[in-house]
Amino acid sequence: MTTTTTNALSRARSAYLRSALHQPVQWSEWSSEAFERATREDKPVLLDIGAVWCHWCHVMDRESYEDAQLAVVINDHFVAVKVDRDERPDVDARYQAAVQAISGQGGWPLTAILTPDGRPFFGGTYFPREERYGRPGFERVLLTMAHAWKDRREEVLESAGSVIAAIEHGESFAGKSGMLSEDLAAKLVTSAVQQFDTRYGGFGSQPKFPHPAAIDMLIDSAGRTGDVNARQAAVFTLQQMARGGMYDQLGGGFHRYSVDERWVVPHFEKMLYDNAGLLKNYVHAFQSFLLPDFAATARDAIRWMDTWLTDRERGGFFASQDADMTLDDDGDYFTWTHDEAAAVLTPEELSVAAEYYDIGPIGDMHHNPAKNVLHILHPLTAVAQKLKLGNPEAETLLASAKAKLYAARADRATPFVDRTIYANWNAMAISGYLEAAQALRVAGAREFALKTLDRILDEAWSEQYGLAHVVAYAEVGTSGVRVPGMLDDYALLGHACLDAWERTGELHYFSMAEKLTKQAVVRFYDRTSFGFFDCEQGDAASMIGALRARRKPLQDSPTPAGDPSAVWLILRMHDLTGDSALREMAEDTLESFAGIVEHFGLYAGTYQLALQKFLLPPVQVVVIGDGTADALEAAASARLAVNKSVIRLTHAQATQDNLPPVLAETIPHLPQLQFGLPFAVVCRGTQCLPPVSTPDELLAALGRY
Repeated sequence: MTTTTTNALSRARSAYLRSALHQPVQWSEWSSEAFERATREDKPVLLDIGAVWCHWCHVMDRESYEDAQLAVVINDHFVAVKVDRDERPDVDARYQAAVQAISGQGGWPLTAILTPDGRPFFGGTYFPREERYGRPGFERVLLTMAHAWKDRREEVLESAGSVIAAIEHGESFAGKSGMLSEDLAAKLVTSAVQQFDTRYGGFGSQPKFPHPAAIDMLIDSAGRTGDVNARQAAVFTLQQMARGGMYDQLGGGFHRYSVDERWVVPHFEKMLYDNAGLLKNYVHAFQSFLLPDFAATARDAIRWMDTWLTDRERGGFFASQDADMTLDDDGDYFTWTHDEAAAVLTPEELSVAAEYYDIGPIGDMHHNPAKNVLHILHPLTAVAQKLKLGNPEAETLLASAKAKLYAARADRATPFVDRTIYANWNAMAISGYLEAAQALRVAGAREFALKTLDRILDEAWSEQYGLAHVVAYAEVGTSGVRVPGMLDDYALLGHACLDAWERTGELHYFSMAEKLTKQAVVRFYDRTSFGFFDCEQGDAASMIGALRARRKPLQDSPTPAGDPSAVWLILRMHDLTGDSALREMAEDTLESFAGIVEHFGLYAGTYQLALQKFLLPPVQVVVIGDGTADALEAAASARLAVNKSVIRLTHAQATQDNLPPVLAETIPHLPQLQFGLPFAVVCRGTQCLPPVSTPDELLAALGRY
């Protein structure tokens, strides 16, 4: 909007909230003050939860919240509160559960009507300004709810109470509810395989989302057990996603999901967390199955992230890239008409690109049928044969066409990039970059991952207050209330620190992982009923409405769930410290979910991986030496295995005072250290094999485990 008047969101730091600062609705941020005003004025609360990358959030902003007439209705009858779901995932998770209980579906924008103390009694997602799409007009909804609050107060309060009860029951797992076994782990793999779409890849029907944790579960199972069905589900899904329109064929990286079952037409926003998770999938699939296309896709994802989602100077990964420039273009930045492609390509280049990427006069987009989403329709060898070209000539023409299309796209107005830096999503990207650096030798990936990790530890960690969820906001200089770190911030950053220690041998990363683990236990662990809560319980004033409900996150959605991520972290720490209390805590937590986890199926990938980590003896491969040990490290990294860790040390680092307790008992005493030559040691549980000095010997040693 162009008006010069502002509401209270002018003081917000979130890019999503600040985009609404000129709206005539008198928005407030989520705060005790807003709910106190609602109580004082005896008004219900209109809660809007969205994100800067959310297309329909912006549609609802334009249609309804920028409408002066509707703003009068809202301001007269409600206290309006707007929340950025990326900034406050704790608020979003609870009210998503509430709206799903009320309406049967969730998503963004999330629209809920709350009592003045924050209990929801009505909710939905997108409501049009006027009645259409089979949905009631928003003004009628608001007036109906306002009248219900005034005239049917008792009924409203009863409804609000039942919704809160449903939220509290939904994710409260009390006590040990099941046994831990390989059978349970196998059932979760089987559940994912049963949902596998053998025709198009992926799981279920449209819309299709990537499921990185489930794919890693399948890769791990296939590599460890030889399960051909798990391998087929993982490999074919990764191939189909990379060939489809959900993958940016020009710029690299993945869009958020596909609206169709064939992976052709995506929702065009690009999220850091999706690309971090999928990066690891493609690295792991390459390690396990040695398919070169997977390595190429992983490198291309890093190319896009390096270009668009990174602070090259200071370190840090940005949160997301928007789908489109306006509410009417629906991905026009990423799509092409046949005429647009013809304008920048030679006839020879166009002939190859049109066949390969399926660029035709009639495209894929509903809003503009001439617009094509680039996706790979036929293998390049088939295209060359059809056009009577040699394969090298076809490859040259395609490479030239791709470069020209990408350069022409760069001249278009670029969708907004949210430069906010979140601890949990950055931790995922750090781990992905470190794994790519190890397995693929991607230039600069290791260095940037460590720069980012150092920045997060410097800016988001406090000995007094712990970890912050938001490391830095998009607009430089914005400041305000600190958003405390949640369970997944601690768990995922702990994993990133351990990954950094394994790659560098620098003990301060291990020490920081140990500190994050201890703080996660102190702040989130339920010593009575076991498991981890997703956030700390603050004082009564901060626990508004549904925030009073305790959650123990088990379901990947789509980022790794907090509880199994924490279990996995404490098991990794146990392997290095020998602290039996950590393993007992992991066992108690896994058991507390074991009776119900089968119902989560595809969404329990992280739990299954953590369970396998618990059930299988740890395998540690310690590679010692300078650059000449790279071949040993590459051999050690072959095949994903959830219970295997590869640790790289220099000879100078292999000392008792520079190693975690378990390794300090063995490594410094090896006689090979005195010769200064590269070697590797494979340990399983508490037993170690004799050191080896060649990749073949190392692979043979790993084959015994």
